[in-house]
Amino acid sequence: MSARRSELSRRGFLTGSLLVAAGTVLTTACSTDPTGGSSSGAGTTLNVWYHAYGEAGTQQAVLRYATAFTKANPDIAVKVTWVPGDYAGKLNATLLTDAAPDVFEIGDFSESLARRGQIAALDDVYGAARSDFNATALDSVTVDGKLHGVKMIDDVMMLYYRKSALAKAGITPPTSYDGLVAAAKALSTGKSKGLFVGNDGIGDSPILAVWSNGGDLVTPDGKVAFGSPRALEALTGLKRLHDDKSLLLGFTTDWWDPAAFTQGVVPMQWCGLWAMPAVSTALGDDFGVLPWPAYRAGGTSAVRVGGWTSCVNAKGRNVAAAKKFVQWLWVQQSDLQKDFAEGYGFHVPPRTSVAATARKLSAGPAKETTALAAKYGKHNPGTWDTAVSSAFSAAAAKIAGGQGDPAALLADAVKKAQSEIDKQLGR
Repeated sequence: MSARRSELSRRGFLTGSLLVAAGTVLTTACSTDPTGGSSSGAGTTLNVWYHAYGEAGTQQAVLRYATAFTKANPDIAVKVTWVPGDYAGKLNATLLTDAAPDVFEIGDFSESLARRGQIAALDDVYGAARSDFNATALDSVTVDGKLHGVKMIDDVMMLYYRKSALAKAGITPPTSYDGLVAAAKALSTGKSKGLFVGNDGIGDSPILAVWSNGGDLVTPDGKVAFGSPRALEALTGLKRLHDDKSLLLGFTTDWWDPAAFTQGVVPMQWCGLWAMPAVSTALGDDFGVLPWPAYRAGGTSAVRVGGWTSCVNAKGRNVAAAKKFVQWLWVQQSDLQKDFAEGYGFHVPPRTSVAATARKLSAGPAKETTALAAKYGKHNPGTWDTAVSSAFSAAAAKIAGGQGDPAALLADAVKKAQSEIDKQLGR
């Protein structure tokens, strides 16, 4: 599940810490303090943080993994800390204290953690398995040529469409942006709308627009790239969907939930692979998946790949043991990696050999989605923090809504975003 979606939708669960030592859960300490827990007789105790996954069984799964690790490494106890609510906020605050976790997961990867020396380089953890991780998983955690995390799961975001609805309207699944605009307009009848990309009518569409016209958001050396002529062209093109009034706005749940699609409110929706079990249950085989289509000739289709990454606290007291845990779980244990990806939700294992053996990804739309990710997958750059993305999104929303001069709006966003990135990079 993507980091953005988790911030919007996670519910329940008290913050708690469960200590695993010698392969046994010894104590439970639930409180509002995510740093709770206790020590054990092991020589080293690792504090491992997870955000509160909404999928049933995930918390029990990570405890089983910790138990298996301590059986193999009885000198290392593992305290699993389950953190609900504003995980990113709690994590960032705790990383500034002595109570910082030894191992923790993050959603969209942030280069600033590496540049501040907060997370350790993990090239040695990968070893020979490095070549088995997909290119997107490696590229997304690379800072100055070094790998600063191990991707746990890939969350693929793509376009769902209702086969019967398009067939009834005589519409071929769109393979170009012109086709998408035309389909959304044709499928909008009365109060029904043809496409759902988010309650604000924006969602991921500005990012996808830039990518689909051969543009980029930020260059590897930290230069803002979304101010290019191609980016401006594609962002301006989003106005067509708004002018046609083809977009569903203000639904009861946002784009990350498939309810608008499964309930027949829209025949096309931007959503994620995690929603496929619910979509399949509701619609059977009456749905297909597509990438966001190329804006024009010379562009490329795009799907967004998010997910979660395991990192090691470089300033912690147990760096060697923490690396051992991450290596054992996310590099060496292919069965557990597959279990985590398809046992409690629906995700793609970042290791190609593991993904190839994942039964739920072996056929139908799930297999198609995996292929789309391999061919068209793009991830947000590591400098794409809240300040940078907010400057871009605000300008894109005004451009799509016809509020002001597009070139001037985008130029101002570039200036703001570049200032924020320069701060991140210390220049």
